[in-house]
Amino acid sequence: MTRPDAEALTWLVVAAFGLVAAFWLAQRTWTRFVRRTHGANSAALGRGGPPSTLDRLFVPLEAAHPGQSGLMTLLDGADAFAARAMTAGLAGRSLDLMYYLWRTDLAGWLLIETLLAAADRGVRIRLLLDDVNVQGLDRTFLALSQHPMIEVRLFNPTRHRRFALRRAIEMVLGLSHFNRRMHGKLWIVDGRLVILGGRNIGDTYFGAREGEPVSVDADVMLVGDKVAGVETVFDSYWNLGLSMPIRALWPGFTVSAAAFRRRLARKTHGTAARRFQDQTLADRTPDQVLTARLRWTDKVTLLADPPDKAYGAPSDPGMAGAVHDLLDAARAEVLMITPYFVPGNEGMAHLTGLCARGVKVSLLTNALAVADKVVVHGAYRHYRTRLLAAGGILHEFAGGRGAGGPDLGASPLGLGSAEGAGTRGDGAQQGEVLHSKIFVIDQSQAVVGSLNFDLRSALTNTELGLLFEEPSLVAELVAHVDRLCAPSRAFAVTEVAGRLHWAVSRPGQPADMTVEPEASAVRRALSWIVGQLPIQHYL
Repeated sequence: MTRPDAEALTWLVVAAFGLVAAFWLAQRTWTRFVRRTHGANSAALGRGGPPSTLDRLFVPLEAAHPGQSGLMTLLDGADAFAARAMTAGLAGRSLDLMYYLWRTDLAGWLLIETLLAAADRGVRIRLLLDDVNVQGLDRTFLALSQHPMIEVRLFNPTRHRRFALRRAIEMVLGLSHFNRRMHGKLWIVDGRLVILGGRNIGDTYFGAREGEPVSVDADVMLVGDKVAGVETVFDSYWNLGLSMPIRALWPGFTVSAAAFRRRLARKTHGTAARRFQDQTLADRTPDQVLTARLRWTDKVTLLADPPDKAYGAPSDPGMAGAVHDLLDAARAEVLMITPYFVPGNEGMAHLTGLCARGVKVSLLTNALAVADKVVVHGAYRHYRTRLLAAGGILHEFAGGRGAGGPDLGASPLGLGSAEGAGTRGDGAQQGEVLHSKIFVIDQSQAVVGSLNFDLRSALTNTELGLLFEEPSLVAELVAHVDRLCAPSRAFAVTEVAGRLHWAVSRPGQPADMTVEPEASAVRRALSWIVGQLPIQHYL
């Protein structure tokens, strides 16, 4: 070996050791930080204490249905917002809330206003947010947490909050654990009522702004004794070592309460805010919003990933395992709605096995034209052909927009609109994007929750959902799927002689296309390129 070669090898070894040392030091520093920053444990207040308005509303109904749970689907964005805003306004003891994303837009500010009003009445509020979507919003939630009745915690947060470069370095050095996110959504009020499903908090999920994007989504409201089990799951996440008080991440930092309330008033007292509240809440009573459509059943099961999944070593198969078992037990039909379909080889084997034994497997997912994550769509395209070859039925959701409408996503890669629709840099308005996560088995069982049928949901993120059997509610979901698969809103995809065909019913478009409809050549090319990369576990 020549001297230059020896020197190069020496430097290579030194660099490798340096990199290993940097990762080790980052992990050690992170572990010490977590131990020092974690707040005190607390537990749900449940149904103890003075009766609240929600107690008076639901106690007689529960007494009339002993041993059963009340369920109601929330498929309309306005209804989903009204249920949250109204229950927060009626809360008398506690609000325990868990969200992957809480945007500070019109709907986000309006719900923050309801939380602050509840806290002013003496309601204890615990708000757990995934850290990845709080970036840049710390001051809003810091101000909220300064209220003596409100505590805000961030799930799996970075230590460095003030400097973007330090934060980026920290996340790169700790990628293995920062990649694990809390994706579940929960809204628990007074130990009486739970809202869970696919919706985050933001305008797109509730259709809060006219002419702006709408995420087609689904939630379920639950009342009855099963609520206590959901509270236990919330407590397990709240008290996990990775859930840290936001105030502990900003020691000594304060926000003017008066200035925050003035800002809140500016955000919530405008014309758009009044119009949206009138559309969703005006002249609607609690009975109309919360009880009129309740259906009762004793067949309800919470599907929840264990919190230790966030450490990479889950203690049980969790929600993905439960859904796979349900699909495997199907006898005649499986209907699936998932915005992201990257099942991996094991998940694909479940579905092709169902097709092989005569089970009708139908999938609705996003078309490339409206996909908010082109990277994910690139991986999906490989599984699309395998599903069709096995005999599956496939529809791709294109939304209720005309031909030639703009693509979704704030960037050509669709990386700028996490968990929902967005606007392009040119300011063009968007249409609809699919965000629902629904599974219907044999038209008798249904699952609604946060689980996408992809590897990230199965292996990395933590997820929550509800499994239930109630004929009228399952029928609602089947009808919902049918509406979304209608030719005016979705493309039917088939394979003929090894080539994909899209059936199109849009003005100015051919009825049969062999390239992805309404998607630009650039998006199609990007989808193909990124689909070749070995990154499916991260999508």
